[in-house]
Amino acid sequence: MKTKLHIFKTVAYYASFTKAAERLFISQPAVSKAIRNLEEAYKSTFFIRKRNSIELTDNGKVFLAYVNRILSVHAEIDNYFLSAKNNQPTAIKFGVSTTVASYVIPKVIANYRIQFPKTSFDIKSGNSETIETLILNQTLDFGITEGKDSHPQLQFNKFVKDEIVLVTNANNNRFKNDVVDKKNLQELPFVMREFGSGTRDIIQAVLKSHQVSSLKTVVTLSSAEAIKHYLYYSDNYAFISIHAVSEDLLAKKLKIIDVKGFMIERWFYFVSRTGYQSVLMDQFEKFSKNNYNL
Repeated sequence: MKTKLHIFKTVAYYASFTKAAERLFISQPAVSKAIRNLEEAYKSTFFIRKRNSIELTDNGKVFLAYVNRILSVHAEIDNYFLSAKNNQPTAIKFGVSTTVASYVIPKVIANYRIQFPKTSFDIKSGNSETIETLILNQTLDFGITEGKDSHPQLQFNKFVKDEIVLVTNANNNRFKNDVVDKKNLQELPFVMREFGSGTRDIIQAVLKSHQVSSLKTVVTLSSAEAIKHYLYYSDNYAFISIHAVSEDLLAKKLKIIDVKGFMIERWFYFVSRTGYQSVLMDQFEKFSKNNYNL
């Protein structure tokens, strides 16, 4: 129920099923089904569906007020009982991979410091390989990385599911209906992340599983942010995290090109040395899972 209420709140905020789906990183049919289930459960119509927009009904406005109160109470309960509120650390130090550092963890940390303002953060960022090396040599105790979860000296706990999508400049009209066959990927000019990037590793692994041997890389850059800014001025292509481009899709700076029969999904993981145990890490992990998408 909590998930459905969060979907409802997001749809109401954006007045759009499509924008809510992009913001929540789920499909539009999943959003529509959640709203339909709520309307059926409460025997009410919450949205007026118009041709190009939606708006809340009077019942929908009342329901939104209740939803805001319920979600606020949920967050308070979770954070009080799951975060050991009376025993918060004065400082938390960990590492995060580049994509997580830019698009996922800032909101979590901001929410944390609103509730626990005496806690400070020291965060190291780099590609996944760099962060995992810092954990292995005990410079860091834990971190959040992307891509593979197979290093024998590290333990991985799932944090956030991610989808890597093919994007290009919003004005690039090369493909009809913005759909391309995977066999044509090798013909396109690509912008790629550097070697050692978890994003690059997972892209190459999935391409290989689909018998796509290699891509024509014309530019290599060291962050998703740099790739996005390059694409603002170019008709090249890039595989990039949906978390990184959600704002650009809403602003119509970039657009997604669907690849037939092809999807790249991965997880962001909390990572620590095998056997490492920490109350601080466990508490922060629970808080992060409860707050990353509020």
